[in-house]
Amino acid sequence: MSRLRVWRGFVLLLAGIYFAVPLAASVLFSVDNPMTKTWSLRAYTQLLGAPGFTDSLRLSLELAVVTVAILLLLLVPAMVATRLGAPKLRPVLELICSIPLVVPVVALTTGIIGVLRWGPDYLSNTPLFQTILAIQNPTFPVVLVIAYVLMALPFAYRAIDAGLGAVDVKTLVEAARSCGASFPRAVFSVVVPNLRTSLLNASALTVALVLGEYTTASILGFTPFTVWIASNGKNDGQMSVAVSILSLMIVWIVLLLISAVGRERRSRKSAAS
Repeated sequence: MSRLRVWRGFVLLLAGIYFAVPLAASVLFSVDNPMTKTWSLRAYTQLLGAPGFTDSLRLSLELAVVTVAILLLLLVPAMVATRLGAPKLRPVLELICSIPLVVPVVALTTGIIGVLRWGPDYLSNTPLFQTILAIQNPTFPVVLVIAYVLMALPFAYRAIDAGLGAVDVKTLVEAARSCGASFPRAVFSVVVPNLRTSLLNASALTVALVLGEYTTASILGFTPFTVWIASNGKNDGQMSVAVSILSLMIVWIVLLLISAVGRERRSRKSAAS
């Protein structure tokens, strides 16, 4: 056992060095001032005060929240329904959710562009044409939400499927129905609380994907946080490194908040039991 602990500690130490050394070197480079041989936060202060910083960050967070909400609203009822009423459709649903894994992001974006450009001129006054224009509103591009939902489908499906596999969904629903609960109430009051951890994992994966996605947003011409940091870090080496570190810190903070919510609820549940 002691030998196992030593090897475990050695592996953790190597992993820590692998991740910590590049980050520490990047931080030192971003604050180093070679002219005066001192440290300075100039790159960070200029970055935080740059125009568009707040707007792009707010847009990315809004896109992440809406993407998570739509993804869970689509996936959870579909996966619960297949488990309860149509188990033979589970492979079909799994296949559909796995398709984005084999479709390159550039190809997906090219397809989206083709759809957005579709439509002859005589349809310009129709609701369909106006809807296509509305989902490209730069203030909140719904088309990005659609793309992010497709990209996050495989990861969210695996996380929720693991949670569903750990509970007996059919027995839970039948027990709730025998106590007088309706089917929707049985699902949302009994099944969903037992999936809290897997739902948080799916949400964390989706948030990480949305906050780090660059290709689709850049090609479609929108400016969420990733596109903004790429365009504002080209002229200054220290600022580009500061942008990368700041982006990484924001993603970590969001994921830690999601994880903290899950731990707090588990602690309350353990204390109540």
